[in-house]
Amino acid sequence: MAQKIAIVTDSNSGITQAQAKELGIYVLPMPFMINNETYYEDITLTQEEFYRRLAEGAEVITSQPTPESVMNLWDELLQDYDEIVHIPMSSGLSGSCQSAIMLAQDYEGKVEVVNNQRISVTQRQSALDALQLAKQGMNARQIKDFLEQDKFNSSIYIMLDTLYYLKKGGRITPAAAALGTILRLKPVLQIQGDKLDAFAKARTVSQGKSIMINAIRSDMEKRFGGATPDNIWLEIAYSYDREAALQLKEEVQAQFPGFEIHVDPLSLSVSCHIGPGSLAVACCKKIK
Repeated sequence: MAQKIAIVTDSNSGITQAQAKELGIYVLPMPFMINNETYYEDITLTQEEFYRRLAEGAEVITSQPTPESVMNLWDELLQDYDEIVHIPMSSGLSGSCQSAIMLAQDYEGKVEVVNNQRISVTQRQSALDALQLAKQGMNARQIKDFLEQDKFNSSIYIMLDTLYYLKKGGRITPAAAALGTILRLKPVLQIQGDKLDAFAKARTVSQGKSIMINAIRSDMEKRFGGATPDNIWLEIAYSYDREAALQLKEEVQAQFPGFEIHVDPLSLSVSCHIGPGSLAVACCKKIK
């Protein structure tokens, strides 16, 4: 008899609590400290409220789920399921992956924590892939191994509207931020594996979009074995400005006809560091 496997991820995946119920996935909400008060993404903190507080200059700090909240969820699920596959955000961007790996040691192999360095729409796709692999009869360990071997089969490129938040979070030097602001540069960052890296500098939004679209096309063709709808999931993520994201979707669709394009807001843990007005193009290789 096949094992019953629960798939768990966190709200960095962009999967809302409502979507999680529909999909049959469990989503741990990420905690935030706003002016020293704790909020939980998509439970006591909406996207709108978050950006309002950010615009007011509130002190917004990301945190990781407490060990209790993680173990309580696992304990509850293990009453109904045989095993758990837990997919946290990239270990390079948060400590929650290392914490989960340590906590799982007490669960005698019933909880497998996946360190596949995904975030946002690519983390969401990992959770959906895990669901599919479980349906195909894989156990938790096999799913973990598969997803970790598959980790580099995804790409994200993000164009920022402002360098203010990266500077505020100490992610870049004030001098680099000041220069970027004076020159009105739109930096394009790349998330690859466990790092958020500078990829290119665009002078205009349209140049930034071209850079991202060309980078994704190059990855599909050179790294993922072909830019075809049956080979690739294509995604767009954004912070705050949905209109701009839908406009980008049309432009990406024109370049990649026949592709289904998923659009999601960036999770607040990412938006906190890059601010509103960011646009991202991402892709994941489909699992066969």
